[in-house]
Amino acid sequence: MRTRSRVLGLGAALALVTALAPPALAANPIVTGHYTADPAPLVVGNTMYVYAGRDEAPAGSSNFLMREWRVLSSTDAANWTDHGAKATIATFPWAGADAWASEVEPRNGKYYWYTSVNGRGAGWMDIGVAVGDSPLGPFRDAKGGPLVSDSTPNSSGLNIDPTVFTDDNGQAYLYWGSYWAPRMAKLKSNMIELDGPVTTPVGLANFWEAPWMFKRNNLYYMVYAANDTNGCVTSSSYACQRYATATSPTGPWTHRGVLLGQVSSTTNHAGIVQFKNQWYIVYHNANAPGGGNFRRSVAVDLVNFNADGTIQRVVQTSTGPPPNNSLAKVLSGGDPFQDNQIQQGSTR
Repeated sequence: MRTRSRVLGLGAALALVTALAPPALAANPIVTGHYTADPAPLVVGNTMYVYAGRDEAPAGSSNFLMREWRVLSSTDAANWTDHGAKATIATFPWAGADAWASEVEPRNGKYYWYTSVNGRGAGWMDIGVAVGDSPLGPFRDAKGGPLVSDSTPNSSGLNIDPTVFTDDNGQAYLYWGSYWAPRMAKLKSNMIELDGPVTTPVGLANFWEAPWMFKRNNLYYMVYAANDTNGCVTSSSYACQRYATATSPTGPWTHRGVLLGQVSSTTNHAGIVQFKNQWYIVYHNANAPGGGNFRRSVAVDLVNFNADGTIQRVVQTSTGPPPNNSLAKVLSGGDPFQDNQIQQGSTR
């Protein structure tokens, strides 16, 4: 049910947004006062949240400098509020550096923030989990150590880019990976422990990194970054977004093609959600003033589907989508599995 048309807890979410609202932002990129990257969208009631890392590298740098994760929100997908940093490397006392890609998943009345972070262990990057009582936190370390590390059997060559999908029956799945090595595992209902072995998804052609999972009309979609030059990018230093579909969250997957072409930054990281009856893609590029490969910025554009369920190629714009002021149907709030019992067929 990674129906990221998540319609959850409207009243509390709107109250938080209203109380903390700085000036609204518009157009692409949606934030230009600083650099943001690796976005992960989540819809809660009539609000879309975007969780993103902050690029702090100085101009001309050839390395990432990322020490915090920020939260943005919008009630119309066009005008955005920046709520500032809601988690940092210090959120995880066992971690040392590198606040890379992350994603938030609601469950059990909580919000679980899965992050890529350098755990100071034998390997490089680990996956941590923070938890909060609202989409804006405050967030705290939920586990006291990594959920996935290099010591996890069959872990990826680089344990980054976690994304969690909760199916209609309440089973949650964790997907992650880089260096052409996608991985997945079931999660226990507590959302902070793996429930069974780590496996390798089959059929994700040219997978490089950055998986994102959603469901639409009983079909599962896996979106991911690829860096091949076979219709994807002009140079393997860059990345596009390919996607595959399956009839099960565990696959096997059937590759369907490119949905987002090469962007102006070398990396390409995206998430797709349904919000107020319209689908959106949130991704990053280097289009903000002074931007670059290590100074990226989040953008939002429309996603459209064909009658057969395939995705039309996304048109990247500088204006972003028009304001969406339609009314979403609000469900019980707080837990996507409980919401699904009220309305089957919701769409991540």
